[in-house]
Amino acid sequence: MCGIAGEIRFDDTAADVDAVAAMTAAMHRRGPDGWGVHAGGRAALGHRRLKIIDLSDRAAQPMVDAALGLTAVFNGCIYNYRELRAELDALGYRFFSDSDTEVLIKAYHRWGTNCVDHFLGMFAFAVLERDSGRLVLGRDRLGIKPLYLSQTADRLRFASTLPALLAAGDVDTSIDPVGLHHYLSFHSVVPAPHTILAGVRKLPPATVRTVHPDGRHSDREYWRPEFSRGGGAGVGLDAEDWPAAVLDALRLAVKRRMVADVPVGILLSGGIDSSMVVALLAEGGQHGLRTFSVGFEAAGGESGDEFGYSDLVAKHFDTDHQKIMVSSDRLLPAVDSAIDAMNEPMVSHDCVAFYLLSEEVTKSVTVVQSGQGADEVFAGYDWYPPLAGVPRDQAAAAYASVFVDRPHSELAELLEPEWLPGSDHSRELIERHFGAPGADTAVDAALRLDTTVMLVDDPVKRVDNMTMAWGLEARVPFLDHELVELAGACPPELKLAAGGKGVLKAASRGVVPDAIIDRPKGYFPVPAIRHLSGSFLDRVRDAVTDPVAKQRGLFRPEWQTRMLADPNTERTTLGSNALWQVALLEMWLKEQGI
Repeated sequence: MCGIAGEIRFDDTAADVDAVAAMTAAMHRRGPDGWGVHAGGRAALGHRRLKIIDLSDRAAQPMVDAALGLTAVFNGCIYNYRELRAELDALGYRFFSDSDTEVLIKAYHRWGTNCVDHFLGMFAFAVLERDSGRLVLGRDRLGIKPLYLSQTADRLRFASTLPALLAAGDVDTSIDPVGLHHYLSFHSVVPAPHTILAGVRKLPPATVRTVHPDGRHSDREYWRPEFSRGGGAGVGLDAEDWPAAVLDALRLAVKRRMVADVPVGILLSGGIDSSMVVALLAEGGQHGLRTFSVGFEAAGGESGDEFGYSDLVAKHFDTDHQKIMVSSDRLLPAVDSAIDAMNEPMVSHDCVAFYLLSEEVTKSVTVVQSGQGADEVFAGYDWYPPLAGVPRDQAAAAYASVFVDRPHSELAELLEPEWLPGSDHSRELIERHFGAPGADTAVDAALRLDTTVMLVDDPVKRVDNMTMAWGLEARVPFLDHELVELAGACPPELKLAAGGKGVLKAASRGVVPDAIIDRPKGYFPVPAIRHLSGSFLDRVRDAVTDPVAKQRGLFRPEWQTRMLADPNTERTTLGSNALWQVALLEMWLKEQGI
């Protein structure tokens, strides 16, 4: 896990090495163990290193293979790199390191852009071809690793973080109206290729982009789950077979993510997802497991911890468990720190929880596994059951009614007239995804959209940003793409059973304590943010009334005045605090100097 950056010029000038160095330096927290910049004519690559695999200097990046004419920077982990190395070795390739980065280079030389079809893992990479001058960018199937782009007529820059691109300068930082619409409508998610800024884009997940020396580029989307039962994963399985199949696939996914030359811990919330990760690691013979939980002081009548459940799991599996209770005096400063760590504005209050948890965890381990993604993959959210039985041709409308933050018509109450969009961009996005082939039922279509879009730019990004702020690598076994394919083929009624995640709960019987399986669904609560008052409300008031925010002129003053007078009543469709959503955007823009 690292930070990557680079620039390729489309004119006859040399790459701006100072700009690449600035981007690289801006990502020092993602890679505290080393850095490097490689420049060669019209292109330059930068890298910040977090040592996970092959801790020697032989694995330093940018990695140059002079014999093959390739230079690469890589962020992430290829879990099957040892198997691929053996295969490539048999084909005649010779290796000078024990790193997965070098396996990437050799795999690219052997298979070209099809190399990604061979990778099991999470990754974002750039490979520069010395002889052709082409630059190839790639991103993993589920978008676990980020890759941001800033392009002009003369050059393309890329980086693992959006703030790194800003550090290099020459970026159009005006607000993207489409991105703003998604932020306020699509549950604060801005899907690729958009961001909230007009001058920054994201490489979509499961995409390899080949950039030519003249600025032309071509994309290859190399993976798209069908969420149907026409063939492939799950063929021939009866209802009683599914729990065992899911358990086997999850067991393999967890095992794959133990590949490391440093200790691996587990973020343990006390829910079924992270508890299953602990259970399967213990089952596989891992002793002395390090587990970590976080909690907050209660507020607004809402509990701020789930230690009772995490303690139960830790005791059952005899883990080396650490509980981290965050006092109120630490929470408010952490809000600003978490916002500073965000690649993009993220409303979910558990960003702060992950940030503070990561701060403590990184004192003990460098890699953790997390249960993130299970709700999207196995239908654990409460907006899925209302879609059951909805005719397929009515699915998009039904999904919009239970998921989007507010109807398109209500944006006029919130936004100044010049920012009101001419069309409902979020609804068009939903219609486009629901209209694609596959996804047999309304629930299938919703799960496919959430897994490939919402998950990427909300929960997964949240975990990556907050853990990497402390140089901590997070691995997410529920997003093993083979497990996702299997879950997508599972009949929706099996996933919706037992109040959601039914097939996963059935797979968990006998693996984790029944009290964990049968508990009410929990969240990562930060009550002080859900129920704004006192110093937190003051912080929000300062953000939305700041002179720079007023000059920016996104939101109607009368709406903000009404919200500040009654900050906790108005909620989005899914229960988020509407005032916090607006204030968070303003705070992020200010933090980034925009």
